[in-house]
Amino acid sequence: MANDIKLAEAPASYDGPGFSATSFDKIIGLARANSLWPLPFATSCCGIEFMSTMASHYDLGRFGAERPSFSPRQADMLLVAGTIAKKMGPIVKQVYLQMAEPRWVIAIGACASSGGIFDTYSVLQGIDRIIPVDVYVPGCPPRPEQILDGVLQVQELAKNESLRRRNTDEYQKLLNSYNIQ
Repeated sequence: MANDIKLAEAPASYDGPGFSATSFDKIIGLARANSLWPLPFATSCCGIEFMSTMASHYDLGRFGAERPSFSPRQADMLLVAGTIAKKMGPIVKQVYLQMAEPRWVIAIGACASSGGIFDTYSVLQGIDRIIPVDVYVPGCPPRPEQILDGVLQVQELAKNESLRRRNTDEYQKLLNSYNIQ
């Protein structure tokens, strides 16, 4: 039974008697990737699928995300699941802005990704119109395995992201394109 446990791989390092030396980026990336705090912003059926992802059968806690945060100031991964009306757009953006850097966004389901079947004047046709999205999870609604895969992709982003990437001109241009300072 103990052989089923998979530990996080240690970053490449120079090892000697009594010490191990590696880059600071690798250690911070490993810590960030294995301690994501999700903030669920669920509005419809995709929210139910996210709830089953957090339950014992799928157990998102295996990936270091077992503490859902219901305060944006204590979260670093925003999971937007479901239909977002245009009136809710400013609220989603405000929640995003209240999150501390670094922050990642997952659009769960067809409605959050592209408006889904609701091509109407009142539905936002994808949350990427108001905030930058890191991972899109397709489906209507997506299965819990797909949501887990999206979280694993965010883990890879967190693990491999440079500590200085968010200070680059390219990242600032991306935020400026969304009118985020």
